[in-house]
Amino acid sequence: MVSVLVALCVCALVAPMVIMWLGSRGFYVLALAPAAALIWLIVQWPTAGSPRVQTVDWVPVLHMSIVLRMDTLAAIMSTLILGIGSLVLCYCAGYFDVIRPRVAVFGGELIAFAAAMFGLVLSDNMLVLYVFWEATTILSFMLVGFYAMRATSRRAATQALLVTTLGGLAMLGGIVMLGQRTGSYLLSDLLAHPPASSTYIDIAVALVLVGALSKSAIVPFHFWLPGAMAAPTPVSAYLHAAAMVKAGIYLVARLAPAFAMNVSWHAMVIPLGLLTMIVGGWRSLRELDLKLILAFGTVSQLGFLTVLVGVGDANVAMAGLTMLVAHALFKACLFMVVGIIDHSTGTRDLRRLARLGERLPVLALTAAVAAASMGGLPFTIGFVGKETAFGSVWDTGALSDWQDIVVDLTLLIGSVLTFAYAIRFLWGAFGRKVRKVPTTAVKNMHTPSKMFLFAPILLAVAGVVAGFLSPLLGDLFEPYATTLPDYGEELEHLAMWHGFGIPVLFSAIAIVGGVIVFLIVRAERNHLFVHRPLINADRIYDAVLRAADVASLTLTRNTQRGSLPITIGVILLTSIVLPITMLFTGTRNTLSVTGFETFAQVVIAVGMVAAGITATVLRNRLAAVIVVGVTGYGCAALFALYGAPDLALTQVLVETLTLVIFVLVLRKLPAEPERRHFTGLRSVRAVVALAFGATLVGIGLFAAAARTATPVQIDLPSAAYALGHGANAVNVILVDIRGWDTLGEVSVLIVAATGVASMVFRTKRFGAAPRVSDALALADFDDDPIPPDRTTWLRGSDLRDPRHRSMVLEATTRLIFPTMVVLSVYFFYAGHNAPGGGFAGGLTMGLALVLRYLAGGRYELGETIPVEPGKILGAGLAISAGTAVASLFFGAPALSSAMITFTLPVLGHIKIVTALFFDLGIYLIVVGLVLDILRSLGARLDVESPAAAPQVVKV
Repeated sequence: MVSVLVALCVCALVAPMVIMWLGSRGFYVLALAPAAALIWLIVQWPTAGSPRVQTVDWVPVLHMSIVLRMDTLAAIMSTLILGIGSLVLCYCAGYFDVIRPRVAVFGGELIAFAAAMFGLVLSDNMLVLYVFWEATTILSFMLVGFYAMRATSRRAATQALLVTTLGGLAMLGGIVMLGQRTGSYLLSDLLAHPPASSTYIDIAVALVLVGALSKSAIVPFHFWLPGAMAAPTPVSAYLHAAAMVKAGIYLVARLAPAFAMNVSWHAMVIPLGLLTMIVGGWRSLRELDLKLILAFGTVSQLGFLTVLVGVGDANVAMAGLTMLVAHALFKACLFMVVGIIDHSTGTRDLRRLARLGERLPVLALTAAVAAASMGGLPFTIGFVGKETAFGSVWDTGALSDWQDIVVDLTLLIGSVLTFAYAIRFLWGAFGRKVRKVPTTAVKNMHTPSKMFLFAPILLAVAGVVAGFLSPLLGDLFEPYATTLPDYGEELEHLAMWHGFGIPVLFSAIAIVGGVIVFLIVRAERNHLFVHRPLINADRIYDAVLRAADVASLTLTRNTQRGSLPITIGVILLTSIVLPITMLFTGTRNTLSVTGFETFAQVVIAVGMVAAGITATVLRNRLAAVIVVGVTGYGCAALFALYGAPDLALTQVLVETLTLVIFVLVLRKLPAEPERRHFTGLRSVRAVVALAFGATLVGIGLFAAAARTATPVQIDLPSAAYALGHGANAVNVILVDIRGWDTLGEVSVLIVAATGVASMVFRTKRFGAAPRVSDALALADFDDDPIPPDRTTWLRGSDLRDPRHRSMVLEATTRLIFPTMVVLSVYFFYAGHNAPGGGFAGGLTMGLALVLRYLAGGRYELGETIPVEPGKILGAGLAISAGTAVASLFFGAPALSSAMITFTLPVLGHIKIVTALFFDLGIYLIVVGLVLDILRSLGARLDVESPAAAPQVVKV
């Protein structure tokens, strides 16, 4: 299963190249990928009670092992995903006339979506399922927004993204609640041992259902699906008929065996499903666009499916699976038919289509067969599913006597509307409409190719063949149905005919009623739909967005007025009020505060307090920065006293580098702030500062007093050596135990570096820092060349103004720089077992670069490292991320360390831990960050200085 999933992902990556190389025929080649996966699926079809399971360790500590489980339900969904996906790709070959890069990328996105859906239905781990769930959301955003230049496409894509992402976040909350309560994030464990009903479980189930219902466009989230019809027709035929919208239906069906009797389940699934079926069916009768008729029809059918798979009865579930397959076949076919009509005539407006059936009889017949299955006419799989639904819901024991009657009658009303809009679709697309001659669009149409018709014809035929083969399909569906209670009723096998009874009566009523409704709507349309509906989900959505914009602007206007003191004050006040409020409204432990243990602590504390007070009264900016730095060095001294050399080393390096950055910025500012910049309210700011400091101290003390379990620090040294193969617990934590945190933090560092450079450079980023050769190439030395044998300490300093040079600093830098480089390398290699590491080594190398820049200027910086900082940052991130996932290919969890030992002739026994490579990425990222800051706040500001021109000193 993992191999198939990876193969689909690889095909998605190479798809654009295939299409650009082969043109439209490349879609046929791409269709082979899901087709081959479908063949594999059929060969590996799971037997009853014996699902196929495959596990790949990913992040076991976070319950994020990739567990793929293919049972009957997953296999049925996978068949639809892969089978219809193949046909849609074949359909694309005729749909796209001009192959351009966006179309090529579109092919890759379709296969990527198939891979995401395939992973979603196979995922047994709910957290991994959520990852695939959001992947489908992102890919659908890209597919729906295919025509990015159109405002309607951008709006539709954004709308679908916001609605489904909001539902996905709610679902994630429910997943976490269920996983924490049950102790397992595996769906198989959850279904085997469902938790007892409680308020907590009710809320968790409701949150999961919000995600499922929003994905499947159930009221009140239904409005995004019709809007998504702005996408190309292949997207509608796949995502909105067979794949994406079925994800929510799948999740409801998956969880029904465990939660169908839950209070929140019954309050949401069945009522909202019934309402959706009625609303979608009625809205489809209002539309004039063929695609929108099918879109609202899809909404209606999704409501129908939600009810069937959500009732929680074995026989009703059989009807649900049958309708699930039937809907995918007939709705994908009908969307393709609309695409062919649009492609051939240039319109989807039924008012501009008359007598098209005479021009395209094969297409009309194809649409008629698919619409017959949608309407539930005999000899189709849709008829089998609808008959089974009417009969099983009427006799279900999952509902009370009056409930099953109400539900069945509501389904009957929805079926009447379904038959009505099925007739209206055929009449609108192919009818004569009381015209003696075809409309202009039909007259000027071009005939579609046979291969363009292949996919919809095959789907229409499949809908009929599946109806006759319904007994065999029933055998495939029954293993899932048996996971649900039967309430004393024998599991009824699927068949085309079960004799006369309620199902036949309801089917007859649906057909006759549908014809009547269609005739009424056709005759009285101008009177029925003259006014807009009072309640419109699209308008509500727009109102909610406007309200959110107004609220955010109001909040921003009152909290961020462009004043730095006010902005920081708001942040600090929030950080004071909220934690203190929660602290004093919750449970608090008794504090036990110990005093100073040594005289050295007193001296350091007094120095830090004095420095803090001095910083508030100094007016000189540089002096204030230096005094604030004293508090940082004091903190490093405390770390050293308490036996934390790693923290002390890092604190000293960070404090020093921060001081240098401040100096680089302050050299462009006046030494003291002007009197007009004083804002007053010094006493208020002092109170806020003291309160914030006191809040941090208080929270820290209470947090320490609240500890009841054995501190983890006791086991960290042994765990670091046993699991991370290192004696330095701090470094092992950073690169192994909590490596994901470190990877996230360095990613933030890269974003920060990019942001700083973007603000400084504004319109154009420089590359690497300039070199001496760049300046000499612009200089004219024909009359007075520089002697080639002249002694110089630093090459770049020759181009500086002599007034800004310091020979002592240059000579000292020439001597100290190699030592700092060696020390940096030592920290990097020794960090796994001694104080240091990639971060400390990178900071040390960064300080060496700072020294070189201060002594020799921007040209010396270019001579030291003639590489663009962005490339160093990118290389570091690639190495760190690559190391993080490399272990997965060896069957180990991500970021897990392995030890490699070997013996060399001179060096002897050598031990290398794979975390060293992750640390190398951290090292490069820190060096790249410092180099980027020096280039931005140093070299760039030097260029903008009035005395920026290189001063070549001639001897």
